[in-house]
Amino acid sequence: MFAVIRTGGKQYRVAPNDVIKIEKIAGEPGDIIELSEVLLLGGGEGAPKTGGHKAGGPSIAGALVAAEVIEQTRGDKIIVFKKKRRKNYRRKKGHRQDLTLLRITEILTDGKKPSQTKVARPEPKKVEAKKPEAATEGEAKPAKKAVAKKDAPEKKAAPEKKAAPAKKPAAKATAKKPAAKAAAAKKPAAKPKKK
Repeated sequence: MFAVIRTGGKQYRVAPNDVIKIEKIAGEPGDIIELSEVLLLGGGEGAPKTGGHKAGGPSIAGALVAAEVIEQTRGDKIIVFKKKRRKNYRRKKGHRQDLTLLRITEILTDGKKPSQTKVARPEPKKVEAKKPEAATEGEAKPAKKAVAKKDAPEKKAAPEKKAAPAKKPAAKATAKKPAAKAAAAKKPAAKPKKK
């Protein structure tokens, strides 16, 4: 049996155990979701014997597709580039579409509900970060001051090193002033305009 469903503005032909990528919908990996917008049923127990297909107008009442969320992922990056020639107008933007990977579990008709509500999955072990021994905010502040005291000698040493190079540019600046006066003295006088 197969069904044609609509989700995210697109239509998909699905059968049990198919894996499809659709636009993002809410759900954690392992959740069972229901896709109720079924447009067509075909080839199976829910479809009529004559012709083998049942079409909805626009959707079939009571039909439902159950699917398991495998993972929430993102699509490939696409580049959106806009240009207007001879106008110096160029805009470049990247985009990655959020996607949901689904495995179709059941195609149901006549208002039936999915047989599974949640797939049993072992939960990953959570590792907790070690917290500092200071239990209150008052105890945490002295630790910050101790760190600041260690950094203080380094800050004092840095300005002493910078003071020596600062004198050299000052000497260069005084050397440039006489050169600027000499260049101004070498300029020829402006010629009088002819009438």
